Amino acid sequence: MQPTNKPGPVDMLVTYRAKQGREDELLALVKKHWPELERLGLATDRPAQVWRGTDRKGVTSFIEMFQWKDSKSSDIAHQTPEVMAIWEPMGNLMDGMDITQIESVDLG
Repeated sequence: MQPTNKPGPVDMLVTYRAKQGREDELLALVKKHWPELERLGLATDRPAQVWRGTDRKGVTSFIEMFQWKDSKSSDIAHQTPEVMAIWEPMGNLMDGMDITQIESVDLG
């Protein structure tokens, strides 16, 4: 799916795959993520939802669902020191991540 340039909120689903033994450190940064985005006006005021997942190999991931305020917010975040202060240390705590723009599907 190509990212859209729609004017309103952009729904995101991010999976952070934690390095073994670094789960607590990663979770601490994930907990700071949405509040900082919202404080800076980059995310909507709908609080992020975060889940912990464990795959069959025992690898822990944190899955975060949140809304960018609009399609430009992600680009602005990459240029914002307060956001980068959260994102940059995450890299050392993860074996990988998936960033997915999502949209609801009408099942009717």
